[in-house]
Order: sequence, then C-alpha cells, then structure tokens
Amino acid sequence: MRIGALSRETGVSPRLLRYYEEQGLLSSHRGEGGHRRYDADAPVVVRRIRTLLAAGLPTKVIRDVLPCVSGSGEVLDACTLGHLRDRLTGLEAQLAEIQATRDSLAALVAATENAKPEQAAARAA
Repeated sequence: MRIGALSRETGVSPRLLRYYEEQGLLSSHRGEGGHRRYDADAPVVVRRIRTLLAAGLPTKVIRDVLPCVSGSGEVLDACTLGHLRDRLTGLEAQLAEIQATRDSLAALVAATENAKPEQAAARAA
C-alpha cells in the first residue's frame, strides 16, 4: 500500500505518516521508483498509534508499548502497564497543579470583583 492510499484509509496526512515512520512507530519499505510501500496491516497500526496518542502518550512511549498492543489498541498487554501508570501519575500531578492555579486565579478575580468602588478608584489614581 502506498502512502496516499494509507492516508486516505486512515485519515492521517502523508506528512504525519512520514513522521510516525521517523519516530519508529510505522515501517515501510521502498518499492519501484523509491516510493514508500506499507504492509497490509499498516492501517491497523496507524489506528493503534492514534488511539495511544489520544490517550496522551508521547511517541517515544508509544514506540516502546506498540509491540504490546493488540486489536484496536484499547486493551494493552501487561508489558505496557508501567508506562501507562507513569503517564497517568504525571497527568494527575499536572491536573492538581492546574487546579491549584485555577483556584488562585478565581480567588484573585473574586477579590477584585468584591473590592469597594472607592478602593478601585484609589488604586487607579
């Protein structure tokens, strides 16, 4: 299968397919005229990559876990569990940090909205 056909079948641009190949996520071989040719299972591999990207995994982690993916990519073999737990822990820490930042900003907004008009005028002067 050539890159254009793979792109049409998966909805992924040829540029992105080349990027996946550069990252070691997708493989091809060169056919006549030097054109990329992908194996018949390439659309399945691309869908697995997209599923893992949607779950927030970076390409370097996907490269490590892709051999452990079967089916559509929604259920992974046990060899991926460490990577998945690490990523989940990192996301939970980011969420906590974002929530703390949001709470601080909301407090500033509330304090500013509740300031007496004469305080606001004095600050403006």
